[in-house]
Amino acid sequence: MAMASLKQVFGAVLGGSSTLFATSALAQQPVDGGLGFQPSVTTLMDDIVWFHDVLLMPIITLTTVFVLALLLYVMWRFSAKRNPNPSSTTHHSLLEVIWTGVPILILVVIAIPSFRILYDQEVVPETELTIEVTGNQWYWSYEYPEAGVSFDANPDFEGDDPATGKWREPRLLTTDNQVVLPVDTNIEVLINAADVIHSWTIPSFGVKKDATPGRTNHVWFNARETGTYYGQCSEICGLNHGYMPIEVKIVSKEDYASWLAEAKLAMGEGRDMPNVDKMIAQRKNGTSSSTFVATAE
Repeated sequence: MAMASLKQVFGAVLGGSSTLFATSALAQQPVDGGLGFQPSVTTLMDDIVWFHDVLLMPIITLTTVFVLALLLYVMWRFSAKRNPNPSSTTHHSLLEVIWTGVPILILVVIAIPSFRILYDQEVVPETELTIEVTGNQWYWSYEYPEAGVSFDANPDFEGDDPATGKWREPRLLTTDNQVVLPVDTNIEVLINAADVIHSWTIPSFGVKKDATPGRTNHVWFNARETGTYYGQCSEICGLNHGYMPIEVKIVSKEDYASWLAEAKLAMGEGRDMPNVDKMIAQRKNGTSSSTFVATAE
C-alpha cells in the first residue's frame, strides 16, 4: 500500500496525537504542557508527523511491550525456585535467526519511507521565491535578493517589565522585524552563518537546518495556511543562544506584494521595515497609507 493510502487510513486515528494537547488559538507556537509536535502547515511536516505517529510509535510501543513481557516471563519461568537445575543449552539456531532477522526487517520497514521523506526534504522543487538567512551572534539577518530588501531580526523586548514580572507574549519568540512570506508558494531558504554554527528552525514547517560559516545550506517549504509561526536557533551558539527567536508571517500573496513594495520604499528612505499586521489592519479598516493602497490595487 502506498504511503498516501496509509496516511488516509491511519491519519484519522493516530495523526491527531501531535496536537492532542494544543489549542487552536496557539497552533503556531509552543504551549504550556504541550505534548507531541506543533500542528503542521506543510507537506514536509505532514510526512514527519505521519512517520512518527503512524509508523514509529506503534513499532516502539509494540517492541517495548513485547520485550517487557518477555523479561517478566523469563524472570518467572526460569527463577531459581521453578528451575533448580538450569539447562546447559548454549545455542539455538532457529531462535538466533529470528532475533537477528526480525530486527533487520523492522529496520527495513522504517528505512523505506524515511528515505522518501529525506529525499523530499533535501531535493528542492521549482521555487517561486528565494530568501537568504544569515546567523549571527545573536540575531538573524534576512535578505530578499530578487527585491533588494534586507534587514536584521532581533528579539523584541517591548513591553517587558522585569520589576513587575510582566513579559511580552509569546516570551522570547517575537522579533522586531518579521520575515514576511506568501502562502501557497514554494520558497527556498539559503542558510549560512557569519561566525559560529547556528540552526534555523520552524517546527510547524518541518524545517531545521544548520547555519554553518563558509557553507550555504538550503531548505524549502510551502505553507498552506496564513498566520504567525515561531522558531528558535536550535544549535547552542554562545552566551545569548536563547535569545535568537525566529518569527515568520505567512500572508496572502496580495498582502505579501504590498508589504514587499513598502519594504523597498523603507529601504530606500532608511526607514524601519513595515509591520505587515498593521498594514493588513489598516487596509481592513480603510485607513491604509497611499503607498499600501496603490500597491494593493
